[in-house]
Amino acid sequence: MFTGLIREVATVKSFVGSKLTIKSKHKAALGDSIAINGACLTVIEVNHDGFAVELSPESQKLLAIENYKNEVHIEPAMAMGDRFEGHIVQGHVDTIGEIEAIKNNGNSYDIFIKVDKKFIPYIVPKGSITIDGVSLTVNDIADDSFRLTIIPHTMKETLFKNYKKGSHVNVETDMFARYIAHILKHQQTTKNSLTWDEVDAIQSSF
Repeated sequence: MFTGLIREVATVKSFVGSKLTIKSKHKAALGDSIAINGACLTVIEVNHDGFAVELSPESQKLLAIENYKNEVHIEPAMAMGDRFEGHIVQGHVDTIGEIEAIKNNGNSYDIFIKVDKKFIPYIVPKGSITIDGVSLTVNDIADDSFRLTIIPHTMKETLFKNYKKGSHVNVETDMFARYIAHILKHQQTTKNSLTWDEVDAIQSSF
């Protein structure tokens, strides 16, 4: 599990085949889970100046792979007892979004991101969303897009400073919205769905 708070902007040393080699200050251990631009990946090699992870062909199809060069956001998985500061992030990228516009408001930036319409139900107004691993708050939602507002500090300290119209980004929608939508869909298509009274009865038996 992750929080969506970027711990470091690391440097990509190489990306050959399925192996992505990262130069970073973070001292990883073999087998660690680390979110790279919001995607949970496993450390397969530890080097003196960083580590390497592997991206399967499936991962490469689902991610905004053009952003896995130069610099990337990294966040190690949470350890027991760590302070929880962002929101619950799984590191499971749902879709690729496309930046439609970036508006400089002086003391903030509005960023408009387009996604496939089928993901809009999982994006909650004033709820949380993860863009390339960064935990952000959704301001407005349209039929196939949403608006974020970020402060100058976030713009400066993350890769958002490099993004422009047409840039692609990894999007992880709200975990709870996904779960609720799945449960409701399942109840609508299954005749023998549990009622909330039955759920309460099962819980009280433990």
